[in-house]
Amino acid sequence: MIPYDKRSGKIWYNGELVDWSDVKVHVLSHGLHYASCVFEGERVYDGSIFKLEEHTSRLFYSAKRMGFEIPYSEQEINDASKKIILTQKVDNGYVRPVAWRGSEMMAISAQQTKIHVAIATWEWGSYFDPKLKIEGIKLNVSSWRRPAPNTIPWDTKASGLYMICTLSKHEAEKQGYADSLMLDHEGNVAEATGANIFFKDKNEELHTPIPDSFLDGITRRTVIEIAKSKNIKVHERKIKPEELKNFVGCFLTGTAAEVTPVSCIAENQFKVCKTIIDLNESYQVLVKNKKAA
Repeated sequence: MIPYDKRSGKIWYNGELVDWSDVKVHVLSHGLHYASCVFEGERVYDGSIFKLEEHTSRLFYSAKRMGFEIPYSEQEINDASKKIILTQKVDNGYVRPVAWRGSEMMAISAQQTKIHVAIATWEWGSYFDPKLKIEGIKLNVSSWRRPAPNTIPWDTKASGLYMICTLSKHEAEKQGYADSLMLDHEGNVAEATGANIFFKDKNEELHTPIPDSFLDGITRRTVIEIAKSKNIKVHERKIKPEELKNFVGCFLTGTAAEVTPVSCIAENQFKVCKTIIDLNESYQVLVKNKKAA
């Protein structure tokens, strides 16, 4: 894989299209040291960004929760996102908008820092190994937990929230797993490192944790809508780890993960059943037919 700093083309950077190799961030940027940074992850299908407006709105919400304002309108960011995928000729790929505090101040307080914004895009296929997506990926249970909601801006895509995700992912990979299940601060099932989680019971009903200490994903909400359109009952509730043995199916949802079946979580085994396959197929039809406005 080509390192991301060695790629070519353009990146939208503070209102201009800049050569990929010329986009620079100072080493004393506040966002680098203190995680005053928010971002989004978006998918491009057939030349169109899926749910672009929802992603952009969430980016602005995240910035507000982090105490800064993005110096552009949502429409300007939407237009810039569309422009960069056309410039880079990305038909099926990924878009990464990011906003961060600059280098004017290097301390906890950063009231006078400039807010920078960049949008990059690249061709990208499956987040997980395509073969594993068919067979179902394997998860361990992370030793790290999602913090209590009164300790962090939990409902944002802020970079600092992903530190324990990286630690959990590395831990899982060292143990031979593809990803990791994270519990919340109370010991309930929360999510995977970068995706929400669903379970299927023997009655063909779905169960998913209440997103009260982790991100309520856009893909999560989309899949719930798809399930309800198929008259599949969805229970949003607290799920204890000891309940996992009672479920027959499991899958992850996320912009990167899309709909990814899970074959096991530690010693708990699951089947890649028809319901999950059907939800994935319906999701693929939706994303490839629905154009961003």
